[in-house]
Amino acid sequence: MKRKLTTVILVTFFFQMFILGQTETYTVSLAPFSSKGYDEFSPVFYRNGIVFCTNYNDNLFINYSDSPKRGNYKINYIEPNNNENWQNAKLFSKDLSTKMNDGLVTFNSRGDTIYYSRNLEVNGKLEVLSSPKNKLGIFTAALVGKKWTKVRGLRINNEWYNVTAPSLSPDGKRLFFVSDQPGGFGGSDLYYCNWKGGYWSDPVNLGPVINSPGNESYPFISPSGELFFSSDGHPGLGEKDIYFSRFSDTAWIIPIHLDPPVNSQFDDFGIITDELMNSGYFSSNRNNSIDIFHFTTNLPQILYSDIQRENQYCFMFADSGSIVIDTANLIYKWYFGDGKSASGATVRHCYSGSGDYNVRLDIVDRGSGKLFFTKLSYNLKLRDYVQPYINSTGVAIIGDAVEFDGLKSYLPGFDILSYSWDFGDGNRLSGGSVKHSYKKKGEYNVNLELKLKDSTGNIHKTGVLKKILVVTDHQERASYLAKKNSVKTAIPDIRYFENAKLRIEYSAETEIQKDAVFTIELMSSKNKVGLKSSNFRNIPQKYKIKEIINPADSIYNYTVDQQISLMATYPAYRELLALGFRDARIRLLVLSDPFEKELHNLNKIYGPFAESYFDSSDELTSNAYIMLDKIVKLMEKYPAVKLEVAVYSDNIGTEESNQKLSQKQSQILVNYLINRGINPTRLISTGFGESKPIASNFLEKNRKLNRRINFIINN
Repeated sequence: MKRKLTTVILVTFFFQMFILGQTETYTVSLAPFSSKGYDEFSPVFYRNGIVFCTNYNDNLFINYSDSPKRGNYKINYIEPNNNENWQNAKLFSKDLSTKMNDGLVTFNSRGDTIYYSRNLEVNGKLEVLSSPKNKLGIFTAALVGKKWTKVRGLRINNEWYNVTAPSLSPDGKRLFFVSDQPGGFGGSDLYYCNWKGGYWSDPVNLGPVINSPGNESYPFISPSGELFFSSDGHPGLGEKDIYFSRFSDTAWIIPIHLDPPVNSQFDDFGIITDELMNSGYFSSNRNNSIDIFHFTTNLPQILYSDIQRENQYCFMFADSGSIVIDTANLIYKWYFGDGKSASGATVRHCYSGSGDYNVRLDIVDRGSGKLFFTKLSYNLKLRDYVQPYINSTGVAIIGDAVEFDGLKSYLPGFDILSYSWDFGDGNRLSGGSVKHSYKKKGEYNVNLELKLKDSTGNIHKTGVLKKILVVTDHQERASYLAKKNSVKTAIPDIRYFENAKLRIEYSAETEIQKDAVFTIELMSSKNKVGLKSSNFRNIPQKYKIKEIINPADSIYNYTVDQQISLMATYPAYRELLALGFRDARIRLLVLSDPFEKELHNLNKIYGPFAESYFDSSDELTSNAYIMLDKIVKLMEKYPAVKLEVAVYSDNIGTEESNQKLSQKQSQILVNYLINRGINPTRLISTGFGESKPIASNFLEKNRKLNRRINFIINN
């Protein structure tokens, strides 16, 4: 049944090549060192030449070939001479030669360690050596001078099953091999083990993506770390075909069948390639014996491509909401760093492309348009996906020339050496910008492969895939695009987009987690202005001005009115704005004084509301006693601190009565502290009445905010 399938595939393949006039992917020729009468296979690059297996030495009695006239296999070596012809092959090393079959082989990058296959038993009687019980194992040896020494079998060898065909990864840390051990997926499977702590770890099966119910064998790990292997269990052209795979993220990609004429209806196996698969060698029995063939690549077969990800430039920007804003009086204003802005707690913005942008979220006074508070600022590094990029239409029309280019590929740290295209219809081209037209309607996978050079001069390949829909005419194209555009797609939040890196320069949400208060900054100056400056002549006496020096930049900041919440500063801000302080704004002040920090934490724990200190008869509550006792201990801990006890009221009643009530309550609190031993000279009682509201008095819930008590340092 497989033979029938093979015929269909071959006919289809060559028919397509005839119709499309496509150049073959590879050019194949018999290697000049392959003989007519003997078998040569499984070449490996070594030093300046090639190591391979051959039964040319017909002097022993066990062989793996089909012909009893040929000898057992030995490891041979051949290298070119000065005029680029090949010298005669010779035995690689007598040190590794046994009575049995020797090879396959692999070397470390320095060429001073070899891993090779051979029978576990190589000495003894013929009937024992030739028994099926004499399994294959992997042995290693080290090159000392010109001799291979320290021959040892690996710990993974087992007398009950075969372990053979080693291939070492370029970094020498992973050894791939073949085994028919129990528990696999077929007759023989590919395995690997890792070099850990001075020995090879237990074998790991490559899994069902690579291993089939048939036989997998002849692994080769390319200089780029990619896997080539042979199989008779995956769909192919013959009994054994050569396949490619690589490990991507967390799994192996589905094996890719190499194009003819590397693969054929015969057995093809044992491939080696250069780093970019521009050329190499493989083994095949297509000439009635097993021979080594040389191949060169005419048009690169794109062996793997990641699905292209479309770059994203439109995002949602959202406030966290952890600091409450009264949107009746204030506006959220986003500045995106590209000359554009938008208003709202949550907004959408589209950038023109990748780049570095300074984003800021301000809170603006609705009435005056003045800055009230800066809530957030950060540097946004918006980057394109690191990938090759196919720039083209997604919908084409039969017969129209479609422009494709890979010039927007974003691969920092690499120079692009070449562009190779596979249009999914059997046609291929090379070049950064190309044109192609499709002759049939349908969906096509367009692949772009780039050859890259990194900063150290190493060469790499990478690829990307994009789906192109080909339709009959312009009407069908317009209908498709209209339907596609009608489907709304979610806009990602900039904070969680993988290709957007945010470096926070300032975050009020972060600062407020520290011992911080909101304060009104009247002005800042590089030079000392002084508290008695005429700049402050219009400041009402109810506001106490503080001079704060920022140690980071030695800037003098002049502030008034410290509050625990942002909105509590708004009434004072509006009043000061009306008094001519047009540059006034709210700042978060991180407290540094130990007494002030502890006092701030007490205020947060016990709250500022007057109802928690006084009952309806103006008697102190139990909560008041607890808080005041804490204040006593705090003042005893810091004996130099002076404290002002400030009491405020709402506007219910007359201004005079509210003033008297707040003064009375302040004095009650001070008297308690004095009675507990605090020196009266360290205390000031102040009743502000209704003169310093922090909220509107229109509703009771807001009037409650205005009936408050505040303990203020007065040094």
